Amino acid sequence: MFSNIDINKMNRLMEENREAKQIISQLLENHHTSVSMIAHEIRNPLTLVSSSLQVIEAQHPEVKEFNNWEQMMEDVRFMCSLLNELSSFNKSSTLHHSVFSIERLLKNVAVSFAISLDADNSDVQFTSRIVPGMGDFTGDKIKLEEVLLNLLRNAREAVGENGRISLTAERRGDTIVIQCQDNGCGIPEELTATIFDPFVTYKENGTGLGLSSSKQTVEAHGGTIQVQCSPETGTVFTVTLPV
Repeated sequence: MFSNIDINKMNRLMEENREAKQIISQLLENHHTSVSMIAHEIRNPLTLVSSSLQVIEAQHPEVKEFNNWEQMMEDVRFMCSLLNELSSFNKSSTLHHSVFSIERLLKNVAVSFAISLDADNSDVQFTSRIVPGMGDFTGDKIKLEEVLLNLLRNAREAVGENGRISLTAERRGDTIVIQCQDNGCGIPEELTATIFDPFVTYKENGTGLGLSSSKQTVEAHGGTIQVQCSPETGTVFTVTLPV
């Protein structure tokens, strides 16, 4: 698996050398194909195993009392989740462009997240401020929505059940600036340099692919994603996207 540093080096090399661009592009395509094939070949039988275990549990509820049964089920669910996220991560830099209202997308994300909080009877305070007049945007609507929802879900996990989360967005010149802020436990400063690396996670049962995938998607749009933490402001993720 390539790290963000590896990818940045390859991008610079491709910009400097046309021959290298062709070779690296082919290598990356082969790499993505291999990852997709491996994930597919593992996920299919694992899904069957998971389904079989659920059937056994439904037909014989007593198995829940067996030693390590719950841990085994949790491990299987984690592996299925990891393979799903690996597939998403592998495709995160491949965009399907369309023209859409970035303002409407952001409002839909805010409403969807607020509804999820209500559905869970959560006491988390969520506010959003989407400044109107941001105009049309050309990009991958579905992948950008996944990025924003991923940041909001991470914020929810960080604040627990009684925290505060805000989503703000505005256009500054030729740039859309989106910020997701929470007052949760924060990220230690020494760890912020690696949180976007694949398979690096500081959450229990985390896969370490969510933020890395988000970074790839944002950078594929020509944008940036950064994080800042402090005891006063909590954790703030800032996404910038060129219009």
